[in-house]
Amino acid sequence: MRFSYQAEKLSLARRELMLPHSRGEAESIAMAFHNCMLAFHQFDADALDDSARGWYSKITEFMNTDGIEDPAGRGTHLIKAEGFTTDQKIELSKCVDELAHWFDRHFWESSK
Repeated sequence: MRFSYQAEKLSLARRELMLPHSRGEAESIAMAFHNCMLAFHQFDADALDDSARGWYSKITEFMNTDGIEDPAGRGTHLIKAEGFTTDQKIELSKCVDELAHWFDRHFWESSK
């Protein structure tokens, strides 16, 4: 299976999480979530190996906004990101980086 779209979107998500955060960390995380949502839209996680499935699950867990209210219309991902601890930000960045690398590697291997 070719993963060019997922590789592209996860690379964009990884780039959003890199310094500097000109709009602030929470906004960068929300933008990374947007790219992850695009990458995961109509994607079958069964195509992933165990490691990649773990990163995918963790990212989707971070992205879950169930129970978050947004009366001002700022965006539930932004509100959620504002509440992340430093450890959560580190874990999210690591998972996005690892999964982006996994998709990229599998895309290039399938292109040979």
